Amino acid sequence: MTREPLDPNAVRDAMTGLPGWTLADDGRSISRTFRFRDFGEAFGFMTRVALAAEKLDHHPDWSNVYNRVDMRLNTHDADGLTELDLRLARKIDRIAGQA
Repeated sequence: MTREPLDPNAVRDAMTGLPGWTLADDGRSISRTFRFRDFGEAFGFMTRVALAAEKLDHHPDWSNVYNRVDMRLNTHDADGLTELDLRLARKIDRIAGQA
């Protein structure tokens, strides 16, 4: 999979298929907050995301406080969003649906 930055039109089109994700003002990252019943559920979600991210060799910037997980995706070596970010976001959304 290419790690070339997506053009702004492709990003805008992709965002329509990623409800809940927010595009940064500079257009170089997307972010989303997930909330769970408790810490154990949040941690389980993070574990499943970590395994999926490792398979893609692409990792989110994230933080966790009790039942909340904040994520930001971008491709650092491309200095922006790539198809890899969108693919991981879709995987994360599927995992969140299982939580």
